[in-house]
Amino acid sequence: MKKLKIFLTLTGYQLTWLACVFGESKLNMPMLGIYVGALYLLLFLYYNKNKKNFIKLALLISIPGYFFDTLIVYFSIYEFKTQFKFGLLPIWMIFLWLSFSTLFDEILVFFKKYKIIGIFLSGILGPITYYLGESLGVIYINSLTLFFITMIIFWFLLMIYYLEFILKN
Repeated sequence: MKKLKIFLTLTGYQLTWLACVFGESKLNMPMLGIYVGALYLLLFLYYNKNKKNFIKLALLISIPGYFFDTLIVYFSIYEFKTQFKFGLLPIWMIFLWLSFSTLFDEILVFFKKYKIIGIFLSGILGPITYYLGESLGVIYINSLTLFFITMIIFWFLLMIYYLEFILKN
């Protein structure tokens, strides 16, 4: 059952990511990510055994992530090509961050034993995921060097924050 839950969590997050990015950039359906993300989050929460802890975790991951993205857009390091915004970001980024936080609930906890690997992978895969957004037409990066420096630092720090502070509580 544990492997099935991991598979479904990874699949749910990836479907949300695809719906957000492709809904905005390729399908001219910017709300698709919101619908898919909301459905995934409702199902995830429904089947989650510890709803209170997950909601706390989701907020502890999503709020810093959303704030970071807002700062990066504010300082014009990159910008989203979007039709519907909440502040400076696409509305679907809220659902994307919340969906991403589901990975921390049971999957990324694996890195508790392998902190250096988790931090390293986070610093590599996080920025690459955003960089893919440019090739798919959902973001435009104004300064590639500044983009990678800030993204790598943020993703390193996010994983350290998760492993050293969130998991300790």
